[in-house]
Amino acid sequence: MNSMLRPIDAAAADRRDFTRYTLWFVYSCIVYSIIGFSWGSLMGGIPEFRHFVNFTPHGHLIVLAHAHINLLGWVEMAIFGALYYVVPKLTRKPIYSLRLVKTHFWMHNIGLIGMVVLFSAAGIIGGISTSDDVEKQVSHLLALVGMFGTLVLLANIIWGYNLFRTSMGWESIDAE
Repeated sequence: MNSMLRPIDAAAADRRDFTRYTLWFVYSCIVYSIIGFSWGSLMGGIPEFRHFVNFTPHGHLIVLAHAHINLLGWVEMAIFGALYYVVPKLTRKPIYSLRLVKTHFWMHNIGLIGMVVLFSAAGIIGGISTSDDVEKQVSHLLALVGMFGTLVLLANIIWGYNLFRTSMGWESIDAE
């Protein structure tokens, strides 16, 4: 009898994990939005910071970091969380792969944080450098930004694939 309950317990655990990760996307959205909104307020409200961003070499990279935390953090995380909730409800099917949801969450967050930190570091280093070859000082950081950006791209492809596979065959469920 104990072995008969095991599949039900596993399914319940999977549903809890799916709910947990869906909410983690929502919570991440909230955290990233607060960081992004605060960052924007500081850039606009502190004249020295605004001048640094606007007029020093590579200061624009700090704006790119801010834009990425807002777009990839706030906006995308909200969309991911919403669609992870909505698509299984619409199709009346469980998510295709909980493992892919978890992989997506961690890959996206690691990629995003890496991009933001490295864009910021390149902007600060490039902005305060007195070297004639400032490009050489920041080029390796920007190459790493690209690597972390690729991680985000792959995470987004995983998300799309997972939702696509979840939605496949939904017409046959309506016919039942």
